[in-house]
Amino acid sequence: MAQYDVVVIGSGPGGYVAAIRSAQLGKKTAIIEKYATLGGTCLNVGCIPSKALLDSSHHYEDAVKHFETHGIEIPGEIAVNLEKMIARKQSVVDQTTKGIQFLMDKNKIDVYEGLGSFKDATHVVVHKTDGSEEILEATNVIVATGSKPSTLPFINIDKDRIITSTEALKLPEIPKHLIIIGGGVIGLELGQVYKRLGADVTVVEYLDRIIPGMDASLSKELMKVLKKQKIKFLLSHQVTAVERKGKEVTVNAKDKKGQDVSLSGDYCLVSVGRRPYTEGLNTEAAGIELDDRGRIAVNEHLQTSTPSIYAIGDVVKGAMLAHKAEEEGTLVAEIIDGQKPHIDYNLIPGVVYTWPEVAAVGKTEEELKEAGVSYKVGQFPMRALGRSRASMDTDGFVKILADKTTDEILGVHMIGARCADLITEAVTAMEFRASAEDIARMSHAHPTYAEAVKEAALAATADRALHI
Repeated sequence: MAQYDVVVIGSGPGGYVAAIRSAQLGKKTAIIEKYATLGGTCLNVGCIPSKALLDSSHHYEDAVKHFETHGIEIPGEIAVNLEKMIARKQSVVDQTTKGIQFLMDKNKIDVYEGLGSFKDATHVVVHKTDGSEEILEATNVIVATGSKPSTLPFINIDKDRIITSTEALKLPEIPKHLIIIGGGVIGLELGQVYKRLGADVTVVEYLDRIIPGMDASLSKELMKVLKKQKIKFLLSHQVTAVERKGKEVTVNAKDKKGQDVSLSGDYCLVSVGRRPYTEGLNTEAAGIELDDRGRIAVNEHLQTSTPSIYAIGDVVKGAMLAHKAEEEGTLVAEIIDGQKPHIDYNLIPGVVYTWPEVAAVGKTEEELKEAGVSYKVGQFPMRALGRSRASMDTDGFVKILADKTTDEILGVHMIGARCADLITEAVTAMEFRASAEDIARMSHAHPTYAEAVKEAALAATADRALHI
């Protein structure tokens, strides 16, 4: 029987980072992955492939809509080769997952392919695809099994016309009308991909706004921009039925007045969130408790009810974000090593990779109001930047929320070009408890999109933005 200091179940961003950090700290480490490739949902059917398609579709849209304005003339018709686009996406995935295998080899981490299942608190059974089993003995186990797409109880996901995000990444054709149930991050990103490629797209959302977990101003601005891009929205609509007949999918819903609404399309993407994945783990055998939402219950050190077993990422409470899982993977590896690391969950940024991109960190205005915190707002529009005008990316803004008395930055919310990268400045500033004035007095290169952050900080500091 192979013996290890640390056995990690699941090879997504949280799992493989936990394994690498454990190995760096001198622990004999193994990782178990039930699929043939490493990287979990994020690398195989999530973050990486969706960004590849977003990028490809963005290039196509630029060619069709913007190249002529830039003085670039392409003779003949510009056409989409969806098969080639999806093949490129897959090549990006393949390169990335092979990179994880390289890192496992480099750090001398043993990789086991199969379903990991607890025999007891210190033994994990690897159920291999050929039907055989192998038992690993572990001093510590880290559960990083991630999440799966959620659905509604009355919807039959057939993975052909009624699909999840996994199938949406490899459709055989561009939909004529794609109906998306759910106005969250995943649905909006994939909706924009297919809208750019020529599909009609309708988003049906139960709540009264899209991206409901983010600041309301971001929700409002993003919907305004997506409406300009001809994506349709049905907010405050409760889906009651999804039925398929041949190649047609019908979605029935009730609006906020209780009136019946019916939509027909050729594809329906069910994007109503994700659920923790614990199937096959046999948690009971290891004494691991789940909470009322099916997540593995953990303490502040991410220990389960069995102290030698930890859980991280989407399978525990908190935002289902790859970078949150990575931070937790590092934290647990260091706790096992006897160190005392920490994570400030308030400073885990959230990003929507539509175009314009949406990014945020810290408290929203709604949260500050609910907590009774006295705050001030500095906001600056992207259209006022020379860099934005040069690239024709003038939608959006940067908003900084700061304590009214101390000027400490409490939250930063932005929508615009490259905001997924810009948000890191805000995270860094808030990690060091910077004031709005601190950012306002920092030199920002010109011309850049980042100047909007400086200007928003100036606006929050005695309302003295310079370029508006």
